[in-house]
Amino acid sequence: MKKKRVLITGGAGFIGSHLVDRLIEKGYEVVVLDLLLDQVHGEAKKDAKGWPIYMNPAAHCVKGSILDKEAVRRALDGVDSLVHLAASVGVGQSMTNIMAYTENNTLATAALLEVLSQEKHSVKRMVVASSMSIYGEGEYVDPVTKRQMAPAMRSLEQLKTKQWELSFEGHALDPVPTSELKPLYPGSIYAINKRDHEEMCLVVGKALNIPTIALRLFNVYGSRQALSNPYTGVAAIFISRLLNDQRPLVFEDGLQRRDFVHVGDVADAFLNVLESDKQVWDVFNVGSGKSITIQEMATTLARLLKKNIEPEILQSYRYGDVRHCFADIRKIQKVFGFSPKRKFEEGMQELIRWVQEVDIPVNKSAESLKELEKSKLIL
Repeated sequence: MKKKRVLITGGAGFIGSHLVDRLIEKGYEVVVLDLLLDQVHGEAKKDAKGWPIYMNPAAHCVKGSILDKEAVRRALDGVDSLVHLAASVGVGQSMTNIMAYTENNTLATAALLEVLSQEKHSVKRMVVASSMSIYGEGEYVDPVTKRQMAPAMRSLEQLKTKQWELSFEGHALDPVPTSELKPLYPGSIYAINKRDHEEMCLVVGKALNIPTIALRLFNVYGSRQALSNPYTGVAAIFISRLLNDQRPLVFEDGLQRRDFVHVGDVADAFLNVLESDKQVWDVFNVGSGKSITIQEMATTLARLLKKNIEPEILQSYRYGDVRHCFADIRKIQKVFGFSPKRKFEEGMQELIRWVQEVDIPVNKSAESLKELEKSKLIL
């Protein structure tokens, strides 16, 4: 039987490369189309052709932009399934590099979909990486009335007084897992781009009768994460500072809650969706289903790295940040049978082992903080 062929845009990146490995293990042919942006790959070790050394040699790797329609046409040849991961990432940088983010994310997705809508192809399934950032704030319960609430972003007036928690009629709201039904309140250019990603793919996929699934990824961590990129995952940022014997910088009071999901679980979620024959056009959360505070994340990493370094609590707000957001994963469990397998501390230990095998990353957190302050994006 002919092997199924999958195209992964951005397949040389953190999540994409892990998915490449999983697909090849399962017998798929994999094509990777990646521009190899410096933001993601600038300091990664590369082979003679400029690809990260961790890339699976069985993958067919093509350097190119999805803004280049001819490159997309060639990459789509004989493809059964399309996974769209390519994107510029990071909330903070998106608020200063607005044109570049919109071009690399929204406009590039439009170019990709236009090829599908105008050209002959064999794509029968499409999966797009969305983000928890499109929710804005997560869901809450009023502890007095027990009513479920989906508040919009906090007001600047509240944030100026450093009242970090969301409240209603004078009392704090209790955060609860966020479901796919929550209204979307994207609070950054990156979040708007990701909302564009999923909505554009779902609309075009429906029009072309290509089953399309958008996976709203929560805070992904694991090996191959860009350790020197101050605009991506908080685990990588904290590790970068700790390895340079500097305190992790924590915004607000550090008690904001997030859902950290291991990259291996995320790759498994994509694989589950790709292997399903369900005719679905819908969105699904991908997370651990558990939450932890940012301060706890920082202290856990310090302990695992054997660094007696406490985080620096900045008591300041970074534009685009939310207070609490963690995943309700019941929907993807019910529809696709996916459940995460990696426990938080075990996953962090795996990340630490990988970090210890690579060069100590250049710490750019202070540089990024100055950039945000210059652009008046810190309150």
